[in-house]
Parts: sequence; structure tokens; C-alpha cells
Amino acid sequence: MGRRYASVAFVASPTPEAEAAAVALKAEYPHVAPDEADVVVALGGDGLMLSTLHEFLGSGKPIYGMNKGTVGFLMNEFRTEGLMDRLEAAHRSVAHPLLMKATDVAGGENRAYAINEVHMLRQTHQTAKLKVEIDGRVRLEELISDGILIATPAGSTAYNLSVGGPILPLEASLLALTPISAFRPRRWRGALLPDKAAITISVTDPERRPVSATADHVEFRRIARVSVAMDHDVDLVMLHDPGHSLDERILMEQFGS
Repeated sequence: MGRRYASVAFVASPTPEAEAAAVALKAEYPHVAPDEADVVVALGGDGLMLSTLHEFLGSGKPIYGMNKGTVGFLMNEFRTEGLMDRLEAAHRSVAHPLLMKATDVAGGENRAYAINEVHMLRQTHQTAKLKVEIDGRVRLEELISDGILIATPAGSTAYNLSVGGPILPLEASLLALTPISAFRPRRWRGALLPDKAAITISVTDPERRPVSATADHVEFRRIARVSVAMDHDVDLVMLHDPGHSLDERILMEQFGS
């Protein structure tokens, strides 16, 4: 029986460590261009993993990350030996991105995908005033805060966790809606939403209280309204070594491991 992944491509962060790792792996294993590969091995940190997933968004091409960065939450341990066997034994994690539609104060619509989260932030010293609608129904007439974010399960351990949001298991059909430094209502800590929810957040007085909207690393400024929904038609496939799946890493985060 043939291997699942007969052709491999390597991509690396532009750091000496990641580039040296790529050189070592390319000397050890036959490789092709990323567009021609069955699997892409990404060498770097979580930033490279996210950018590689964005690059192959919708292709279904699996990405296997090896840590040559800093945090490396999404990555596997780096080793040069046994790569092809590791790929064959790897577990697949399938996630879906958020599609953000951000309307600016001039009426222009901007679109971007987010694998981790969509967040809105005040642009000046003035707090943001936001109205939150879920599936067309107003759930929060006014949130006064530094901003708000919507996180996927895959992104729930990133920015969402750092601002006090909940960690979501990868297989949970949920989104985390989390305020960023809420001033009013002070006791609102956010909400868990079905991952089929359509979320609309409107900015009150966007000229006087300007707000930006960011989908992962793509930012738009002076935004009047943002609509966010998970795109279930787009698959993001990540590969992890047995015992180190993304589900396991999310569990470990909850127990401080």
C-alpha cells in the first residue's frame, strides 16, 4: 500500500533557524513546489502556520507544522529523522474559518477570512460603543469597551484566552464572543454561540469613536459595521503527531500543562 502523502513541500519563516531547518530537510527528503505537494511542512511558529493555512485556504491540502518559532501551539516538535513515517501516523484536525464582512464609514465593504479570530478595537483614546446582534436579533444594545472579538475553537487559546475568554474544544460547534476590557456592562463576560450563528456588530458614532476590524492579520480601519459567520464550506486541515493533537493541546491549556 502506498503512502498517503507521496509528495512533500517545505515552507519556512524568514529566520535563520527556520531556514536552516528547511535546508536540512530538503537535503534529506525529495520535495516539490507547495502547489504540487500532497502535504506542506511548515517550519516556524504559529504565525507561519496561520499564513500557510491562509495561503491554501479552501484547497483541503494538509499542513504539518514543525516548531522553529517561539510559541508553537499549532506546531509539532522539530526533528529531521522519520518525517515520512510521522506524516503517515499524523492525526488530522479539520477546522473552518470565519468570514468577516466589514463595512467602513464610506460604505465600502471589505472581506477577509480568519482562522483564529475577528476582533474590533478602538482606534483612539475614546472607548468603542458597539451594538451586538445575533441572527438578526439585538442581544446587547450597547457595549462600551476597548473592543470585542469572535474566536473559533482553534483560535480560542490565542487572543481570546488572553482577554479572559473561554477555551473551546476543537470539535465544539461553538464560537466565543468575548469583550475586550468591557466598561459597561461591567459584568458581561461574553457569550458562547452556535457556530452557525450570524453575528453583526455595529459601531455607534464611528466618526467620533473610530474602530478597526481585524481578521487574523488583515486589518481595516474606520469601520461602521462588521458581520461574521463561520464558512463551513471551507476546510482547514492540520496534521499533528499522535498524542499531540490540537484537541489534546487545548485540553492541556485548560489544566495548565
